[in-house]
Amino acid sequence: MEKLRVTKLTLSLTVTVIYLAIFTAASWASSEEAAPQNITRWHPRRLPAGVELVGDQVCAECHKNKVTSHAQSGMAMAMDPVGDLRVLAQKPEMRFRIGPYAYEIKRQDGQSLYTVTDGTETISVPIRYALGQGKAGQTYVIEYQGALYESLVSYYTEVGGLDFTIGAARTAPASLVKALGRRLPDSEAASCFSCHATGAVSGGRLQLEKATPGIRCEACHGPGGQHVAATRKGEPGAKLIFNPRRLGGDELSQDFCGACHRGMEEFNMLKSLEINNVRFQPYRIFHSKCYSDDRRISCTGCHDPHEPLRRDVAFYDAKCTACHAVKAKPDPAAAKTAAAGTPASCPISTKDCVSCHMPKLGPPAAHFKFTDHYIRIVKSGDNTYPN
Repeated sequence: MEKLRVTKLTLSLTVTVIYLAIFTAASWASSEEAAPQNITRWHPRRLPAGVELVGDQVCAECHKNKVTSHAQSGMAMAMDPVGDLRVLAQKPEMRFRIGPYAYEIKRQDGQSLYTVTDGTETISVPIRYALGQGKAGQTYVIEYQGALYESLVSYYTEVGGLDFTIGAARTAPASLVKALGRRLPDSEAASCFSCHATGAVSGGRLQLEKATPGIRCEACHGPGGQHVAATRKGEPGAKLIFNPRRLGGDELSQDFCGACHRGMEEFNMLKSLEINNVRFQPYRIFHSKCYSDDRRISCTGCHDPHEPLRRDVAFYDAKCTACHAVKAKPDPAAAKTAAAGTPASCPISTKDCVSCHMPKLGPPAAHFKFTDHYIRIVKSGDNTYPN
């Protein structure tokens, strides 16, 4: 088993290196006058400098249904528009206290003010961006003295209020400025916004004035200008836009989706997070015994990125049975004598597969239980976290 795991890890890392090398070597058109070229590779977080995006409304001219359904997905709502802030509109006033520091997020005159005070001095600034759709929670980005900060406190749906942002030290800050939150270096700010917005980073540089909140069509399919121009002329345009269907299962999950959801490329860092890495599905699913390059076990094998996430357990049964046979009459007694490893058919049940094989786990600080994508046989009462 360990030898198999090492082999899979080596394979994934090799694919990643080759993938990045091909992408780096690729040339890109940076103007409308440039000659059309096939887009054979695309990285969802690496918009080349000078490339302009056409926007969802243009994509909707031909793909209206997909654009409409995608707008309701978690990916599309990965960042709340600063003028909207849906969660904060529903929670117009929230308070929290850390040692001597009192926090308040208050809706006022169409904006949400983030205030922290030690009783003597006060810093109050408007929230610039809200990262997260609010399903589990939402973290805020504020600007102070020309620098961007990740808020020290975040909103969590489970508690209906504020608590420490995940990853922040749960102790009283050393100063009022540190109580605001963590100052984001340019590279880290670019990393955050490239996964929560479209067009926010170009040529490795942050350009928030051009950002569209959420992950939109061109974040995953690449710039659509040449594709649109060709189709409007009645010319072939399929190869002028990137389609992730061209990727194999492993490359799709670990490199493409894993660019934001984090895959095995960040093995050492993610492993060190222990149970906190349950949030990163590509990394977790890689450890599954059934993981392979088969697209049926890739991210899009179960999830359509153009639609809202399906939450009904029964929906995923068909995904499991695409590979695993189902016995008409499960035999619970057979579970005790089953050979080591995953049987071809489950001896326990014929439905609700993920409820047993993909348990929901929650790091206490997250105030939310995530579906663990490490597919495995989970024995009753077993509270260990395989990492």
